[in-house]
Amino acid sequence: MLALIKNKISHPLNFAVLSFSLLAITPSTFAATTTTAAPQTAIYSQMAIHHPVWAKSGMVASQEAIATNIGLDILKQGGNAIDAAVAVGYALAVTLPRAGNLGGGGFMLVYLADKEQVVAIDYREKAPANASRDMYLDENGDVIPNLSTFHGLAIGTPGTVMGLEHARKTFGTMSREQLIAPSIKLAKDGIVVTADLATSLNALKERLSKWPNTHKIFFKKDGSNYQPGDILKQEDLAKTLSIISKEGEKGFYEGDIAKAIAGSIQEANGVVTEKDLKNYNVVDREAIKGTYRGYEVFSMPPPSSGGVHIVQILNMLENYDLAAMGHNSAQHIHTMVESMRRAYADRSLHLGDSDFVRVPVKTLTSKKYAKQLVATIDPDKATSSKDIQPDANLPYESDQTTHFSVVDKWGNAASNTYTLNYSYGSGIVAKGTGVLLNNEMDDFSSKPGHANGYGLIGGEANSIAPGKRPLSSMSPTVILKDNALFMVTGTPGGSRIITTTLQVISNVIDYDMNIAEASSAPRIHHQWLPDYIRIESGLSADTIKLLEEKGHEIKVQSAMGSTQSIMKSETGLYGASDPRRPSALSVGY
Repeated sequence: MLALIKNKISHPLNFAVLSFSLLAITPSTFAATTTTAAPQTAIYSQMAIHHPVWAKSGMVASQEAIATNIGLDILKQGGNAIDAAVAVGYALAVTLPRAGNLGGGGFMLVYLADKEQVVAIDYREKAPANASRDMYLDENGDVIPNLSTFHGLAIGTPGTVMGLEHARKTFGTMSREQLIAPSIKLAKDGIVVTADLATSLNALKERLSKWPNTHKIFFKKDGSNYQPGDILKQEDLAKTLSIISKEGEKGFYEGDIAKAIAGSIQEANGVVTEKDLKNYNVVDREAIKGTYRGYEVFSMPPPSSGGVHIVQILNMLENYDLAAMGHNSAQHIHTMVESMRRAYADRSLHLGDSDFVRVPVKTLTSKKYAKQLVATIDPDKATSSKDIQPDANLPYESDQTTHFSVVDKWGNAASNTYTLNYSYGSGIVAKGTGVLLNNEMDDFSSKPGHANGYGLIGGEANSIAPGKRPLSSMSPTVILKDNALFMVTGTPGGSRIITTTLQVISNVIDYDMNIAEASSAPRIHHQWLPDYIRIESGLSADTIKLLEEKGHEIKVQSAMGSTQSIMKSETGLYGASDPRRPSALSVGY
């Protein structure tokens, strides 16, 4: 039975692990960042092509190297996994501005080793009080372009600061000042611009330059771009972080910062008010729980759809001998796709904020229902998605999210995924604060029951309402074996978060891959509509041909996900940052 834990973890004998997945790291980085000499036992298999980072005591995996090292330093100072995770969360707001944030929201899953319990913390953004179901529609009932994306109306009430503070106060052991100090210094003194950061800013220059407050921070005084090796200072953000350090979340949600945030949003014709900020709340929820081949799987409940559908798909896959099929064989992929297709069809109809709509979680995650779905799968022929007809489908979700994972020496873990939605969110920085603001309102169904600009359809369960949290795919996940921590994982990737996280889990459990191999293997994705299998490069032509013969349409598209994962075993901790994106780092001690 899961319980929502309110007590602090203050004694070394109490265990807490935090897992936050961010971006990717190369095999060469794995080798370079192993910080503790491994014992003579067979930690690394000579059969493996990709090898994880090994550590004895604690580990941090995130999308950005500086933030990872800040988290590791907190662990070395004696902080627990939650402490390190909070420090990483604040640091990423400085070092990874396109996704790390103070002005967005997300979800954290915490595993408490001494109590063998999992806690789900929901700090997702909320629709402001003046939001309405049809706020993005014109007089003809058509969606007005850009209102839900690059406009003041796109901004939901942010939850990140309250979420991080809630986690720290409830489960952490270190002071707020200790955990934020490194981020204040980074923002004030400046960070070295990486090639990755320079590329992302240059790519979005036109959109970001629309907003003077944003242009002033992320581009030089003469309007030119920051180049790799330049120093980027964020002095306004340093001041905001300093206020939060002194005053806690109240310094963000009330007073001068709240006034500046609400004022900037209203100047951009948005409707978030100081009252919305003051009234924001974090929710402790019961994690979604499932089992898969003897492992316990915990992930986020609604308003995230991730946990429900990871468990639903695993329940279907448990009816097959995947290992006998061979990894990424045509039969393996066919079986995965048909399971994904059915889960995403259910997602379109049933999922939304459970504080506002009834979500049939028990049915969707039951083994019995999975067997009913499996009975409709033809092992030799693809099902047409038009023959699977719920009433609605999914809103578009940006893949510019970030995940990080932390495990401490006491066995505690937390898995955190948070976001601004699009890269750099709405693009709007609140004047004088340095805080980039989300465009998370776009994750609601702008026009329930009708196709949006991406060819997808929105469900009534995810329609806009004041105070409601938009549907998400974010899936911070913790896996236990015999009630002890086994793995922590998660990823960005929009609607592909669910299938990416699923494949990492299956790669480890079904195919006995180490966490680096599981993270590096080519991925596939199907989400019911549009009706095709999205694949990464790396699948053989023969496999693709066999899938096409079964009736599948195949499209090779860009790489999916940026998993940040940690596994625990008798020999220590193993970490892997996804090799699909630069600048990520997994380190341990």
